[in-house]
Amino acid sequence: MQIIGFCRFSYPAEGGFQVEHDRIEDRISYLYATARMEERFRHFETLCLPGLRAQSDPDFLLLVLVGRAMPALWLARLTALLADLPQARIIARDPGPHRQVCQQVINAARDMAQPCLQFRHDDDDAVAVDFVATLREAAQDCAALLARHRLVGFDWQRGYVARPDAQGLCAEPCFTPYWGVAQAVAVQPRVTQTIMNFGHAKLPQFMPTVTFADRPMYLRGHNDHNDSRQKKHVRPAPLPRLDAGGEAEIRARFAVDADHIRRVFA
Repeated sequence: MQIIGFCRFSYPAEGGFQVEHDRIEDRISYLYATARMEERFRHFETLCLPGLRAQSDPDFLLLVLVGRAMPALWLARLTALLADLPQARIIARDPGPHRQVCQQVINAARDMAQPCLQFRHDDDDAVAVDFVATLREAAQDCAALLARHRLVGFDWQRGYVARPDAQGLCAEPCFTPYWGVAQAVAVQPRVTQTIMNFGHAKLPQFMPTVTFADRPMYLRGHNDHNDSRQKKHVRPAPLPRLDAGGEAEIRARFAVDADHIRRVFA
C-alpha cells in the first residue's frame, strides 16, 4: 500500500496557523525571518530528518510543501538537506487556502485508484525508526475495518516531548492522544479527502480510529517558534536534561544523535 508523509516547511498558507496575520505579505515576512528560519532548519536537521532516513521500511514518499516565495537561500539549504533522502519531494505552491492546497498536493502524488496511507509530520518532530513499518502492519491488521470505511485513523499516543540546545537534549516521556505526530489516516480508492482535511485533535469525530500506546513512537519538538506557543498565556515547559543513558535510548529509537545536536546548536 502506498504510504505518503506530508510536511509543511514554512508554507505561507491562508489559514492553518494559530498565529494570525492581516495580510499574506505579513505572514511571508514572519515565516522567512532569519532567526525563525535558522531555528527551523536546526530542528529539521537534528530531529526530523534522522528518523526518516533510518526507517526500517523505506517504501514511502515524503512531500515537503514550501511556498514559491521562499527565498533562494533557504530553498537551496532545504534542497541540500534532503539530497540524501530519496523519498523526499519538494513541492512549491503559491499561497492558498490551507486545507485545499494540502489536499491537492497529496492527491497529485497518489494513485487514486488504490488505497493509501497518509501521515502528517511537522518539521520539528521525529518519528521512531519503525514508524512506517508499524503503520503498514497496523493497516494489515485492521484490513476488515479499512474495507468498511472510507477513512480510518491511526494514532500512536506515547512518546517524548524534547527540546534540543547547545548542551544536547532535554526530554521527558509523555502520553498525549491525537497530538498530530505519529498520526495517520488510511484512505480508500477515489476518496479525495486527505489527512490534512481534518484537525489532528478532531480526527475521531469524523472517522473510526485505532490507537496505540505500547511503545514510544514520536518525539515532539519544543521550541520558541512552535506555532502553538506564540499565543499569550502559554507557559514554558521545563524539561529534564538527558544523561548519557537517556541520549542512547533516544538515539536507538529515533536516530536522533545528541552529539549531532550539540554540533548544530553550538
